[in-house]
Amino acid sequence: MLLIQNGLVYTMEAEYPVYVDILIKDGKIEKIAEKITPTEEMETIDANGKSIYPGFIDAHSHIGIAQERISEQVDLINETTKPVTPQLRAIDAINPMDSAFHNALAAGITGVMVGPGSSNAIGGQFAFIKTHGRRIDDMTVLAPAAIKIAFGENPLTNYGTSGDMPSTRMGIAALIREELFRARQYFEEDSPKADFRMESYRELFEGKIPLKAHAHRTDDIFTAIRIAKEFGLGLTLDHCTEGHLITEEIAESGYPAIVGPSFTSRSKDEVRLMDFKTAGILQKAGITVALTTDHPVSRIQYLPLCAAFAVKEGMDTMAALRAITIDAARICRVDHRIGSIKTGKDADLVIYNGNPLEVNSSVFATLIDGKIVWSN
Repeated sequence: MLLIQNGLVYTMEAEYPVYVDILIKDGKIEKIAEKITPTEEMETIDANGKSIYPGFIDAHSHIGIAQERISEQVDLINETTKPVTPQLRAIDAINPMDSAFHNALAAGITGVMVGPGSSNAIGGQFAFIKTHGRRIDDMTVLAPAAIKIAFGENPLTNYGTSGDMPSTRMGIAALIREELFRARQYFEEDSPKADFRMESYRELFEGKIPLKAHAHRTDDIFTAIRIAKEFGLGLTLDHCTEGHLITEEIAESGYPAIVGPSFTSRSKDEVRLMDFKTAGILQKAGITVALTTDHPVSRIQYLPLCAAFAVKEGMDTMAALRAITIDAARICRVDHRIGSIKTGKDADLVIYNGNPLEVNSSVFATLIDGKIVWSN
């Protein structure tokens, strides 16, 4: 057992931090109380003068697939031979030896949603994993965790310029709609003939996982919402760069937004209105918001800084912290295990020297399943 004492704890279950002790047993949070008396079988960490948070979560990344140390300039996150590839599984491509995982742990990031890129109209299956381990099977929390779809410039650039479909935004929507129509027919059959590609959508049509829509522009956001509503499917609006222009409509849809990456340059037309203010505007409109680095588009260790800049541009401090903890967990559908400090949940924690939203603060220790996996 491990006992963490004397820290200021941001449980993310309450609006304000509290001074409580945390007892961890068998990788889970066993007890939270104002004072827990240590016994001989307990290891202890004195967190006096430090703050404690649930492990941070990046709700959209390509860590371990697009590796930081790579000798050849090849595209490892997009299967650019076909525009529709739902059968691709992130778990078959994530390399836990990628050095970016060390950077994640050093920044207190304990959970990530990882999957294919956005060159395909339908790109494949995301997985939600923890950031410590050597074998992806042991790191996985949920797989599949979402089905990636993409709108706008990326699939158009990859296929339209070579004479293949899609070459228009209409073509992207048509491919996605046609594929979902076939999948729905497949699941409506009493005894469908086994189809490996169609089986990729089973959890999606059972309501267990959402579509994960790469959408920057307002028209692409609306198309993603339109298609999801047509088929009665869950959806997350990833990037949502122009979301601040259509807050009422997004709020009415009921779908959450994963905002970012906002540290990058405005490298293409559809991100010309990119700004750190977007997350706060969406959150204040009643939309559940998470933040993303889109690693390696911007590096994963900058996730707390993304929250800091969102606060600088108007987001409430606690809302920004929720956007990288409990709200991110809810959007990724893993909040039953992680995202807040609560009895029975996984003991994924980060202990900070100072405020994680301040650039001169540092991580004292990162814990996953109750074990210290990084320490300063």
